[in-house]
Amino acid sequence: QVQLVESGGGLVQAGGSLRLSCAASGRTFSRYAMGWFRQPPGKERGFVAGINGSGGTYYADSVKGRFTISRDNAKNTVFLQMNSLTPEDTAVYYCAVARITTRTPGSYDYWGQGTQVTVSS
Repeated sequence: QVQLVESGGGLVQAGGSLRLSCAASGRTFSRYAMGWFRQPPGKERGFVAGINGSGGTYYADSVKGRFTISRDNAKNTVFLQMNSLTPEDTAVYYCAVARITTRTPGSYDYWGQGTQVTVSS
């Protein structure tokens, strides 16, 4: 059974940093793309960052230069380092796994339960 478990969310002041982790189990995902999405209150879930099986990374314009996605294939884990956070980054953050390089939520096969990130002004 595939399981993705996010951690690292919390409350942080504007300008601060957080590092999210997503540990996968049940299958090895080293050749899969892994992504981070977020859903602000009252809004749809949107793409944040992704990393493919070759280590290539891609970001939403809103986080480019502030967020960094990385992965540790030996630990089947993907990370999201978030710097210079603003209140607009407040959302539930989800990690997901896809067989292809994509920004489309519907193309991801497995999802975590989400972790709350709240940025205070």
